[in-house]
Amino acid sequence: MRSMRAKEWRLPFYIGGFMGPFGATAILPMFPELRDSFDVSSQTVGWGFTAYLLPFALLLLVSGTLGERWGRQRTVRGTYLLYTLASVICALSPNIVIFLLARSLQGIANAFITPLLLSGLAEMVPPDRFGRQVGIYSSFQALGVGLAPILGGVAADTSWQAAFWGTAVVSFVLSLFPPTGEPRNSAELPSVSALFNGRILRIGFATLAVAAGPLGVNILVAVAARDKFNVSGSEAGLILLVGAASMFLLGPFWGKTLDRLGAQKSSFVAATSVTTFSALLFTASSPLTLAVLWFFAGGMVGYMSVVLQALGATEIPNNRGGTLSFVLSFRFFGTGLLPVVWLPVLEKSYEMAILGSSALGLIAIYLLTRS
Repeated sequence: MRSMRAKEWRLPFYIGGFMGPFGATAILPMFPELRDSFDVSSQTVGWGFTAYLLPFALLLLVSGTLGERWGRQRTVRGTYLLYTLASVICALSPNIVIFLLARSLQGIANAFITPLLLSGLAEMVPPDRFGRQVGIYSSFQALGVGLAPILGGVAADTSWQAAFWGTAVVSFVLSLFPPTGEPRNSAELPSVSALFNGRILRIGFATLAVAAGPLGVNILVAVAARDKFNVSGSEAGLILLVGAASMFLLGPFWGKTLDRLGAQKSSFVAATSVTTFSALLFTASSPLTLAVLWFFAGGMVGYMSVVLQALGATEIPNNRGGTLSFVLSFRFFGTGLLPVVWLPVLEKSYEMAILGSSALGLIAIYLLTRS
């Protein structure tokens, strides 16, 4: 009975993991509807994605540490309520300016929610079982990535506002189930400066390298599916969904593997695997082979994600949320760099873009395996 209650209590954490990537990407299929509603260009609507991601990535440098100082419980509850309010404003926005401001508020709220949920999970389970929880959490994140274009597309076909009313309801309910964690007294305040040590910085720059390369290769897969293999938008979505399904299915297994192998060995195996399998995408010769190869590469992307999140949540036990958010900020900066660096290469050579981006994983292998 006690075990069952513990699992039930963790469900809001997993759903919170789903909400982050879902909220970021659900607008992608509704560009035409948003463009028509606000009478703006597609480029302007595209800022709806950037307006969410940019403050999210910037705040991650300090949001976890601030949340640990203020107390995980009240910080997560407050930021869920902020996310609820922002979602309502998105749904009711009379113009694009208000909509973009509301999207920024969603990104700001999520910058606190994501690291503090995993920090709360780390406090709930024994260290030798934490990897499994990260694996399940990562599976829900992958589910958010996979379902966002589908549910966002359904909302676009009916009423795009429905997607934001839905996130408003879910985030409000989740605010009733925050992680434990009271405000710290002055003697226990975690420090941001403590994050700038050799080990944490190596993890951060390894994360940056792998995010700008094999960890973010889904962006190259999406563009290549349309431009190189000439598939339709819905077919490209299905190809991407194959990789997300692999991440979802394998997440718990990767978590158990992490518990069994330990952080050091898992870092090497995950970084080597994601580098190798993403590089193999260069052999794709048809949409079918691209989908098959992306299924395996997507699974390794999930493995790498589990390892990086577990490392961030365990390196400094006194500031789990701060360390995790610091590491995640490097990931999202790397994700932002990938299209800038590799899409111009992709226009000239699909093979060079895949192999070049995958090669950045070698930097991560080196940095993560240093003691």
